[in-house]
Amino acid sequence: MNVTRATFDEVMVPNYNPANMVPVRGEGSRVWDQDGAEYIDFAGGIAVNVLGHSHPALVKALTEQGSKLWHLSNVFTNEPALRLAKKLTEATFAERVYFANSGAESNEAALKLARRYALEKFGEEKNEIIAFNKGFHGRTFFTVTVGGQAAYSDGFGPKPGAVVHCDYNDLETFEKLISDKTCAVMMEPLQGEGGIISPDPDFVKGVRELCDKHNALLIFDEVQSGVGRTGKLYAYMGLDVTPDILTTAKSLGGGFPIGAMLTTAEIAAHLKAGTHGSTYGGNPLACAVAEAALDVVNTPEVLNGVIEKENLFRELLGEINTKYNVFEEIRGQGLLLGAALNKDYEGRARDFLVASANEKLMCLVAGANVVRFAPSLIISEEEIRDGMARFERAVASVVNA
Repeated sequence: MNVTRATFDEVMVPNYNPANMVPVRGEGSRVWDQDGAEYIDFAGGIAVNVLGHSHPALVKALTEQGSKLWHLSNVFTNEPALRLAKKLTEATFAERVYFANSGAESNEAALKLARRYALEKFGEEKNEIIAFNKGFHGRTFFTVTVGGQAAYSDGFGPKPGAVVHCDYNDLETFEKLISDKTCAVMMEPLQGEGGIISPDPDFVKGVRELCDKHNALLIFDEVQSGVGRTGKLYAYMGLDVTPDILTTAKSLGGGFPIGAMLTTAEIAAHLKAGTHGSTYGGNPLACAVAEAALDVVNTPEVLNGVIEKENLFRELLGEINTKYNVFEEIRGQGLLLGAALNKDYEGRARDFLVASANEKLMCLVAGANVVRFAPSLIISEEEIRDGMARFERAVASVVNA
């Protein structure tokens, strides 16, 4: 069957507006479309393709598991899920793991667990959740309400209650909001969709201390910042703060859909048998691929390389800005970076994205004012320089239009 971009408009729900080209093949940090045109991938499927496209270790894990066992209900467990859970607990603060299909599902599980924990330990009055403006936690109705961007949650009827928001990095306001009614605080240790906003270390430590004071659980949403993205396996490891619950997805499967919620044994005990579930959570195919991805990423070679590549990105973006003066600052950590536009180009991030696609570069936006980069953690220096040359041509085309 011959399909094109026009087929999308004929058969798909119009909640997306994809590019005109249709990718058909990828290798490493390069992608080819239906016409054979080659693109450099600085988007990584929105911080998902942590090892690029068709990484040999992931292909091997998928094909080997595909010849053994594809799916079981959670009436049974399976070896890939158990191995992955063991490695995640050995590598993090966590003692227990719950598997899901996505970041949204992982966050949904975290929020439900926090509510259940508070109900059983402190009573039904302790149900309030505090989250942060410009945060993003998924597209289920619960997670999109907790996410601090009303544009994503408005227009669908009454929202889940007992959810309040505070500005990120505003400890003074947060201290006024939190109380003994607060059951949980959900935050990204590096805001992604909201504009690639790094946390003030004192802010994160203050949030942790206030959670402890009020017996509230601290949930770190590491869906975008996790699995090596910041140069640490998880971003919390660079903040000297440990959450009570952590969610992870995106890069965890290296492109295969999987999510997980990590927590302690004491907290996990409140999700007793039957209280929550996911048909595909812990799927053997997904867990086998994620185990392979984790084995590659969680090495000094890859994690240290992330910081080296960050420095190169910042250097080259600085050179572009010296010529064209379009960025106010370069934000982020590791290979989750944002080029924030200055006042002269305010609101035009999508123009730079479209221009980049015209130059055969795949990148992202984070709101209307930030061009976002989230490439493979093992992208080569040559590919970074090639991609940045293409990005410079895109910037020039916008400036000179």
